[in-house]
Amino acid sequence: MDSLVERCPRVAELDNESLERLNLMIGSVDESVGIGHLVNCLADNTSAGGDGIIRCYVGFEPSGKAHIGWKVLSLQLKRMIEAKANVLIFLADWHAWVNDKFNGKMEDIQLTARYMEETFRALLDYPPEGEGPGELRFVWASSIMESGDYWARVLRCSKNMSLARVRRTFSIMGRSEDSSDGDLSRFFYPALQAADIFEMNIDVAIGGMDQRKAHMYMRDVADRWNWYKATCLHTPIISGLKSTGARMESFDHKMSKSDPNGAILLHDTEKKLSKKMRKAYLDPENQDSPVYELIQHIILPELGELVITPKPEYGEPSTWNDLDSIKQAIASGKIHPFDAKMAVANGLSRGLNAVTKHFENKPETLERVNELTK
Repeated sequence: MDSLVERCPRVAELDNESLERLNLMIGSVDESVGIGHLVNCLADNTSAGGDGIIRCYVGFEPSGKAHIGWKVLSLQLKRMIEAKANVLIFLADWHAWVNDKFNGKMEDIQLTARYMEETFRALLDYPPEGEGPGELRFVWASSIMESGDYWARVLRCSKNMSLARVRRTFSIMGRSEDSSDGDLSRFFYPALQAADIFEMNIDVAIGGMDQRKAHMYMRDVADRWNWYKATCLHTPIISGLKSTGARMESFDHKMSKSDPNGAILLHDTEKKLSKKMRKAYLDPENQDSPVYELIQHIILPELGELVITPKPEYGEPSTWNDLDSIKQAIASGKIHPFDAKMAVANGLSRGLNAVTKHFENKPETLERVNELTK
């Protein structure tokens, strides 16, 4: 509480209910930037839309099947819904086109967007949908880009931004700074992303830590035009299973679907999860591991526990509910790394059960996306 008041003195004005809402929203992220706007909304019962409904947003390029990083974001979105925010999942179909997803075939991009809608409904346990507090909604980029006012805002978001400044944001597209000199549209990508936030009256912009540069670009734009600055919340990045889990600003360690054996997909069966987890990096003497990240950011927040079940000849089942104890037990030999990995596979499978059931009952969209991504 004291540290929050130091960052934003108006936190001291919040009543208990508002403090609980604030804690739900920012308490589990890796970083929160500019919480002043969010605190002002809570203290004054207002918002960027002027109606007191706090609108949060996370944007996705429709680009294929989902990996476990979506689970981290969905847990944060659940907290936002619980905190009575309106959660907007932005399906950036035109942004994906700019980024050459599916070779720029919009029909395939939009099919994947429909798949994403279904996936997030299941991940979020089918919350009520609408524009009110505690509700979920989906907006497609193509639905707001027909407006002349939107494109005027895009131009304002690009005004007086140097090419060097824009290049520094290219990592948000998964591209290097020197990758796009032959494609002018990519230089508009960060301006598009900033314009989206202002156009939709977003109070809280959410993304993985890899989206930080885009959010800082948005805040620079706000300063230049004296616009409000949305609070930015950055969730942890899950490392590829074979990586050491080292934290690097380049996010070279980030889990990627381009490495099928190093990435966990939301549709992996428990058998496939177990096979992938066998090869995951876990050194008892190293405090960093993608296994620990999965425990910390997915299994413990969602299930509250990790259940270790070795073969009977190697010991009794045990239940753990904090990461430090798990690390110590693995380092001391009390838990075998293999047993920890299999426990993670089981925990992830439990957490993905709703997605599995959804597509078992309604397989059509996933089947079509499978055809696209063969």
